[in-house]
Amino acid sequence: MKRKSGVIGGIILILLGALFLAAEIAPEYFDFWEWPFVIMGLGLVFLIWAILSGTGGLAVPGAILGGIGGIFYYQNSTGDWASWAYIWALIPGFVGVGIILSGVIDRKYKEAFSGGLTMLIISAILFLAFGSQFGFAEDITQFWPVLLIGLGLIALVRAIFSSRKKNA
Repeated sequence: MKRKSGVIGGIILILLGALFLAAEIAPEYFDFWEWPFVIMGLGLVFLIWAILSGTGGLAVPGAILGGIGGIFYYQNSTGDWASWAYIWALIPGFVGVGIILSGVIDRKYKEAFSGGLTMLIISAILFLAFGSQFGFAEDITQFWPVLLIGLGLIALVRAIFSSRKKNA
């Protein structure tokens, strides 16, 4: 497994080097590139490496980098840099996506979906809570407590069913 991961890593680095060399030699073909693409590209490299090598743990930093690159692309394109006051709350959701992808790659579905979905819900709660304070439209954000109630219900149901399994 270690050898396979090293081979895949080497191939990815060679391809990245060729791409960056082409951008240096013929920059006119790469005018569409903006700096956030580099961050998103690094995330994509991690995700491809995770899939090809079967190393699910690499999906977590890949999802985080891809998501942060997406945030920066949005902010760079719109000039809405003030959105950082609440948009940072999406980062735990990127972790959740990475955990889910990691579980799919490693074939540990139950643990990954449970943890990943919890992170996604926490991220949505934070995003809507901070968004309601710092710039989101009120008609969207006034219902963010519903997500908190949903997270509580999930925790309650999990606790009830896990205690029944132990008692059985």
